[in-house]
Amino acid sequence: MSDEFKIRLLIVDDEQSIRRLCRRVGESLGFACREADSGESALAVLEDVPAHMILTDMVMPRMTGLEFLEAAKKLYPRTEIAVMTGHGSIETAVQAMKLGAYDYISKPFLPLEELRLFLRRMADKIYLVEENQYLRERTNAETELHGIVGNSAKIQEVLRIVSRLKDTRTPVLITGESGTGKELVARAIHFHGSFAAQPFVAVDCGSLVPTLIESELFGYQKGAFTGAIKSKHGLFQSASGGTIFLDEVGELPLEMQAKLLRVLQEKEVRPVGGNQPIKVDVRVIAATNRDLEAAYRNGTFRKDLYFRLNVVTVHLPALRERRSDIAMLVHWFLDQLAPGEPVALTNAAMKCLLEYDWPGNVRELENCMERAIALGDRNTIDVGDLPPGIAEASVASAEPTIPAMLTTTDLEDIERATIQRVFEQVKGDKVLAGKMLGISRATLYRKLKRYNIKPSSPSLSSQSLPSFRAARVPEQAG
Repeated sequence: MSDEFKIRLLIVDDEQSIRRLCRRVGESLGFACREADSGESALAVLEDVPAHMILTDMVMPRMTGLEFLEAAKKLYPRTEIAVMTGHGSIETAVQAMKLGAYDYISKPFLPLEELRLFLRRMADKIYLVEENQYLRERTNAETELHGIVGNSAKIQEVLRIVSRLKDTRTPVLITGESGTGKELVARAIHFHGSFAAQPFVAVDCGSLVPTLIESELFGYQKGAFTGAIKSKHGLFQSASGGTIFLDEVGELPLEMQAKLLRVLQEKEVRPVGGNQPIKVDVRVIAATNRDLEAAYRNGTFRKDLYFRLNVVTVHLPALRERRSDIAMLVHWFLDQLAPGEPVALTNAAMKCLLEYDWPGNVRELENCMERAIALGDRNTIDVGDLPPGIAEASVASAEPTIPAMLTTTDLEDIERATIQRVFEQVKGDKVLAGKMLGISRATLYRKLKRYNIKPSSPSLSSQSLPSFRAARVPEQAG
């Protein structure tokens, strides 16, 4: 979890002396504290800046503590709310606990250390929740990076660039056809770097309503237009400190391109209807399936914006340009779509997949595997389980190595080659090899024995087999 994480505590009480006392204790614990003198004002404060913890009195004018607790829990279910009760009112405290209160503490706080320990115990729970959330995001990020599957030279170059960019704030432009995994690369850059704990906001520029693009990106002030009953942060503000991913940036209208350029240059946004600019610290990753260089030459994309975004370019190859990765991708998707269920492909089915041109790229391959698993009635995928267009295709390979590879589509040959290559990469380390292959040590030992693979085994690099990197080996009988 980020070292800069700071708990936000809201203190709600109609007595100023109690609020100030609680604030002093909270700030001594390092909390960012705010005050409210009523339930109504507390809800307004929360709408502006949500709190991690709330300490509220039970007896207040107009809105009681129980009413505030119930309303706040509905709006902010993850916020921990503790109640302060006077005169040891256990019945009220029990009622509050039933409504979702974390705990209660009796006033007056004597000794004062009791309040300090109470707040610290609440904070420990918040820290635990935030840490778990952070770890889940990092775990998801590992999966995201591993989702960039392949050992072809073009994909290895993408992975190398991702590794270089993950700790920088450099603007990145990701290019490639639809379905090649541009957002996957953007997430890998963000979540594997120093800013992983900060926000990642993805924006599909092509789907934004033209009349609302500016307010969506930069926010708006209350009363800026009909229906703007309160101010709202834009997506750039939401991403402040982290990354904003502008997918299909080439679809933005020229007027909006000029405003985006100004944001990138000045590092500030001006909400619709607002007079004061707001500073934002955001790393911009843009993506497009268009030729932006041709677009600025024909006047449909600003040249200055193009060069501002195009500091570093990551180009994702079409799947037909890296056919040697198809077998690995197939088994990756089968593992994700049918975890724990061994699914095999016939040689004929694999041959169809290798020969097809994949106009929808990796996304189309994933959909193809999902369809095959959903419609198949056994643990083997055959040609009949593939979409008709793929089963009937007979497309010449774009890579000269494919004709030789097609002579080795037998899954046992592919599996043996995968294990052999990984085993050689880790110099015979069986534990590391098992982790890279995604199989248990017992399964690895069984397969090493089955294929007679030993540290002294001759390299298969001269054979016409696909190259694999950290592939998960399909489980087969035996």
